[in-house]
Amino acid sequence: MADLNEKVDSEIEDALQDAIEVADERQVAEIVESISSQEALRQVSLMKADERDQLISILAPEAAAELIEEAPAELAVAMIEGLETSVAAKIMEELQTDTQADIVQELEKESAEAILSAMDRESAEDVRKLTQYQPDTAGGLMELEVFSFLDSDSVGTVLTRLVEGDEAFERHRGQHPYILDQYGRLVGVVSLRGLLRSKRSVRLEDIMSPALAVQADTSLDELVTLFDENPFLGVPVVDKRGGLLGAVSRRELTEAEMVRAELQSLSRQQVGDELRSMPILLRSRRRLSWLSSNIVLNIIAASVIAAYEETLSAVIAIAVFLPMVSDMSGCSGNQAVGVSMRELALGLTRPIDLFHVLKKEFGVGIINGIVLGILIGGVAWAWKGNGWLGLVIGLALALNTVVAVSIGGTVPLLLKRFGIDPAVASGPLLTTVTDMVGFFLVLSIASLFMTQLLS
Repeated sequence: MADLNEKVDSEIEDALQDAIEVADERQVAEIVESISSQEALRQVSLMKADERDQLISILAPEAAAELIEEAPAELAVAMIEGLETSVAAKIMEELQTDTQADIVQELEKESAEAILSAMDRESAEDVRKLTQYQPDTAGGLMELEVFSFLDSDSVGTVLTRLVEGDEAFERHRGQHPYILDQYGRLVGVVSLRGLLRSKRSVRLEDIMSPALAVQADTSLDELVTLFDENPFLGVPVVDKRGGLLGAVSRRELTEAEMVRAELQSLSRQQVGDELRSMPILLRSRRRLSWLSSNIVLNIIAASVIAAYEETLSAVIAIAVFLPMVSDMSGCSGNQAVGVSMRELALGLTRPIDLFHVLKKEFGVGIINGIVLGILIGGVAWAWKGNGWLGLVIGLALALNTVVAVSIGGTVPLLLKRFGIDPAVASGPLLTTVTDMVGFFLVLSIASLFMTQLLS
């Protein structure tokens, strides 16, 4: 069954590549529509930037917007930022306002302003309003599309709009009809049950109930508490004078909680919101920001052993760095594990993508290995005044980092392929391998330069 799935995946990938190369809009659209959004996003994440931009440009704005709505935030931004301004603007206009704001906040200021200028003026103003709020607040999570009526409207007005199937109504999921006064201030809410039990001529102000609302600066934690204590599908957001700004749905809140939990989990592995579709230098720099500082922590731990160095020979000096080499390589490998686990969970990577992942991680491993090797080698040289010692330790760490990152990126995929839980087994397996390889590299390289080390 696995082989059959791999064959189908390969055929889809080949067909999509062929259609993009000849710019066959109809064929591209048919392929994307024939597969799940998760599979489509996986194909997008495997593409080069120019191929991805071409695919998004070929799709109809509505279809591209549907795909972007389902994408992780980082991939959604990447799917917009490389497009021509006019194309990006058309797609942005099809997105929900909260998604628009999220993307604009992540784009370069000039690119964001260019896209907003090309959008419909009203839509652009809505986005600008949302970008003034912090992401983890009611203002940052709300949708501006609200299902609202005036208190002077009748029940029949609401029912007519429901029956007619207003195009915007689909965006109002999770909302009851919110009732406003003539000044746009929120004065109440009407339940759908109340509407169905009332005569069509009854005014909404006669059947509405007081509405529980939140301010735009209400935090994510406060929203979680509010939704936990009440069976709301959505809650309105108001300004200080009571004017209705938008609404936060339970769905949006749940997604925000999941994103926060995911980032907290990744932060424990020193991996941020990274995907392998990002530029290799950006990914390398993000990982190095923690790995470089971690060297200091390892030096402190190793100094306990080094306190007795005066009584030890040069070979024991090599041994002082053994735990540092294995630990630093293990940290690098765990970052790769974290990215693979995330992409597996999002459906952007599968076991059949092992060689693609290996190629991507190998590049990061080389860059980070060289940088970390130079740093730790310099410490060893300065400590002992022996450049050969620095060479041995630095080279061993550089090579072990490449090994650890390559293994860390691919082990979760291999374990997944054989039905083993990668979340449970990846860490211990990586630690064992990096320790063994690290000790071997240090000692074997040291044996080659023993004469220089003892001189």
